[in-house]
Parts: sequence; structure tokens; C-alpha cells
Amino acid sequence: NCTAINTTLQNGILLFQLIVYIPVLSFGFVLNTVAFWVFCCKLKSWTETRVYMLNLVVTDCFLLFSLPFMIYFTNNKHPIDDLCFAVQMIYFTNRPMSIYIIMLIAIDRYIAIMFPLKAKSLRSPRKSAFVCGCLWIIQIIYSYYRQEFQESEEKYCIQRLSTEPKYLTLVSISFGFFIPLIIIIFCSVKVIQCLKKKMASSFHETKLIQKALHIVSVNLCVFTICFSPIYITVLVRFIAEVAKACSPLSKIRIAIQIFSCLANINCCLDAFCYYFAAKEFQEFSSLLPTFILKRSKVNQSQELQQP
Repeated sequence: NCTAINTTLQNGILLFQLIVYIPVLSFGFVLNTVAFWVFCCKLKSWTETRVYMLNLVVTDCFLLFSLPFMIYFTNNKHPIDDLCFAVQMIYFTNRPMSIYIIMLIAIDRYIAIMFPLKAKSLRSPRKSAFVCGCLWIIQIIYSYYRQEFQESEEKYCIQRLSTEPKYLTLVSISFGFFIPLIIIIFCSVKVIQCLKKKMASSFHETKLIQKALHIVSVNLCVFTICFSPIYITVLVRFIAEVAKACSPLSKIRIAIQIFSCLANINCCLDAFCYYFAAKEFQEFSSLLPTFILKRSKVNQSQELQQP
């Protein structure tokens, strides 16, 4: 069996999961509950960030709910039944949704900073809610049919024992991670470059811009560190299956279980990082009228210089 793991090693993985997930579950529910209360009750007006953050909190709470079941399923030979199907639906719907919402936050930030003149027409809480709703529907439908397709091929819940390459994996990791990663990196880098150019002479404005730069950089690093290892490892597993390389598959399975823990730590970090992101960009938004005025003056001068 190419994917078999000896009992001692599996027990070590279980211990590692418990060491990671007990704090994640404890702090995750507390942090996301506080974040939900802040974004529902404490903020005065609905904004794009508020809509995205509420959706992000919901996805993280569902993901946290599924983690105890995932620990049990990965360490026990549980048959594929209705409980297994429901937990997999929750898990494989909400992890991509978390990534998509982080991507939407990056795009929204990019539009607000890079195109301040067009931002009012392109951005609104209602548009943000509509986009999130569409993503939820698409992801739920995809996760449902993905589970239906894989259910007949595997014997035990969550445990991937088949060594046949599943080309649907390429679709999942491409649209579920690598494309959002490229978009997030692009938006974050452009925002960082733009903010550095707009360092104002006023100490107060410069301080706010520096805070915004720090938040964007930290969010990008957290996202990349949490999610890259698991999706790269899944891609490596697909390549090994296509190449019929049996020997590394058991090690790859171990790596996937370990890196899944790292990815799920993001449930805690989302509420923490994006609460401060929303706070700092709310302060920073007070500078946008100045930037809009400067941008309009630049555009007018360029038009006057044209023959």
C-alpha cells in the first residue's frame, strides 16, 4: 500500500494535531466570536470591509466546527456515510471560501487605493454582499458534486488511499489557491508601491500610511505561509501519482496532514489580522480625499500638456 502509515507514526501525527488544534479551537472560537460581535454590533455603518469580514468570520467558524471531526476521520477508518459527507462538505466549502474572501478584501483594497476616483462607483456594501453570495452558491455546488464524485472511489472518510491521479485536483488547487494567490500578491504589491509613493510630509499622515503598509505586508505573509505548503504538497502528490512514483506517497500523505494543521491555524489569525486591517484602513480612508484631489490635479495637468 503506497499510502500506508505505520501505527507509531500515525499516533505521532495525532499527538501533533491535538497539540495544534486544541489551542486553535479554543482561541479560534473566542476570537471569531469577538470579531463577529464587533462587526455586527459595534460598527456604525455598513462598509465593504464589514461585509467581507462577516463572511470571513462565518467561514472560519464553520471550519473550526469541522476540525474535531476531521481529526477523528483522519486517524480512524470511518466509513463514508452521511456524517462524513456533511463534514467534508463543510470543510471543503469553507476553506476555499476563506481564501476567496481574503482575495476579495485584497481586490477591494486595491481598487480603493489605486483607483480612488472610480472607487465610489465600483465599490459598495451591496455589491460586496452580492459577490460573496455568488461565491457561496458556486462553492457549495462545486463541493457537493466533488464529494459525490469522490465518494464512490474511496473506502474510508477523508483518507485518500487511491493512487490514481485525479485531474479534478488540478482544478481545485488552481482555482482554489494558486489563482487567488497570484491576485492577492499582485494587489498587495501594487498597494504597497502606491502607498510608498504617497508618503506625505505630515507626520500624522505618514504614520497612518506606514501602519497600512505594515498591515498589508503582514496579511500577505500570513496568507502565503499558512496556505502555500498544503497546496504545493497536494500538487506534488498529483505529480507523483501521474509519474506512478509509489515510494514518496506515504511521506506526502504525512506532509499533507501536518500542513493541513498549519493551514487551519489561519482560522485564528484571520479575525486578529483583519480586525486590525479594518481599523487601520478606516483611519487611512480619511486620507483618500487628499489623494483623490492630487490624482485629479495630476490628470488635469497631463491633459493640458497633451497637444
